[in-house]
Amino acid sequence: MANIKSALKRIKIANFKTRRNRIIVSSLKTSIRRFEDSVKSGNVDEAKELYRKAASMIDKAVAKGTLHKNTAARKKSRLSKKIKATA
Repeated sequence: MANIKSALKRIKIANFKTRRNRIIVSSLKTSIRRFEDSVKSGNVDEAKELYRKAASMIDKAVAKGTLHKNTAARKKSRLSKKIKATA
């Protein structure tokens, strides 16, 4: 365990950011899974709406620094390919 005040503060900050990132990533995975389930079931209208929500969540994760912008672009591209394949 750290003894220096600044090191203690960095530990607290790292824990806070780790919790925030886990929440963001978990909710992102959930939205992507819901989208993929609707694509598999053949609900095109529902899939389009869920795609918009998932893409929005991906963009928000990039804005908060949780995801890299190229990772986000790749994820959105793969999701859009899936929705275009159903249509």
